[in-house]
Amino acid sequence: MSVDAAAVLKAVGARGPASHESLGGGTYNTVTRVRFEDGRDWVVKIPPSHGAGLSYEQRLLVNEVTFYGAAAPAGGTAIPRVVHSEFDPGAPAGAYLVMTACAGRPWSAVAGEPAPGGTRALRHGFGSIVGRLHGVTGPGGFGYPAEPLGPLSPSWRGAFTAMTDGVLADAERFGARLPLPAGRIREVLAGASGVLDEVTRPVLVHFDLWQGNLLLTGEPGGRRIGGIVDGERMFWGDPVADLVSTHLFGDPEADGDFLAGYASATGTPLVFTPSVRRRLDLYRSYLYLIMLTETVPRGAGPEAAAATWSQVAPRLVAALDALA
Repeated sequence: MSVDAAAVLKAVGARGPASHESLGGGTYNTVTRVRFEDGRDWVVKIPPSHGAGLSYEQRLLVNEVTFYGAAAPAGGTAIPRVVHSEFDPGAPAGAYLVMTACAGRPWSAVAGEPAPGGTRALRHGFGSIVGRLHGVTGPGGFGYPAEPLGPLSPSWRGAFTAMTDGVLADAERFGARLPLPAGRIREVLAGASGVLDEVTRPVLVHFDLWQGNLLLTGEPGGRRIGGIVDGERMFWGDPVADLVSTHLFGDPEADGDFLAGYASATGTPLVFTPSVRRRLDLYRSYLYLIMLTETVPRGAGPEAAAATWSQVAPRLVAALDALA
């Protein structure tokens, strides 16, 4: 167990775990799972000590704690429970989050499973959970709860403009490779931003619901979602934004099972109007800009950076072309 994780356990009065395991798959926090003889099963998350991340990555633990607290009534046992948290990096054990561990394995790790029939039921259940999460309204204002880019905004357009301006400024600061000049991308996003004024309710948006952050339980053909983790990228915003990560590089409009599950939870079918499609391209652009820019501060090697570029850059161009 790392010295930092041991210090956190000491700070919260929990000593002598029966076992501990470093959890991979993440690219930002140090994550350790600890199990105790009395049955407690915790996950300890510790942010990096350096401050070289993207602008929105300040105080990410605030976002994550906010997500778990707000999502618990809607997500039930699939949402970890916060046991202890400390946001002050100057505290004796630094900043940390201790939460309950959820059962299951990452969906992305269950290669070739479940069987086709089970896949349909699983995607329906996934859509239902996301729909329930989108029933949660924020306490007021749009944006990241940690407020790394300024206070929550009274308008979604204002919040999202700050978010895209932030990542474009990061791209310029780090010298990240983009397929178009940052100034041109700003123009395109600004020209399409009027559609964001249609969003008037700040909804709980996870924005990182790819299969690596979804834990599955059960056997092949009968799997279900047992955990939704890594809520650190959450914000209060447009529920349509979550469809970018629930269907990473895919087409949410073609996923009938997910949409049926979503409608069963919300009571209203999600209709892909021209406005919804335009907003999706705005959110795709934001995510792709993050993915291209973060390769620099995270020190991605040449091969990893090239793979990200080949996969993401053409999709960013396509989204921007659609907006322009």
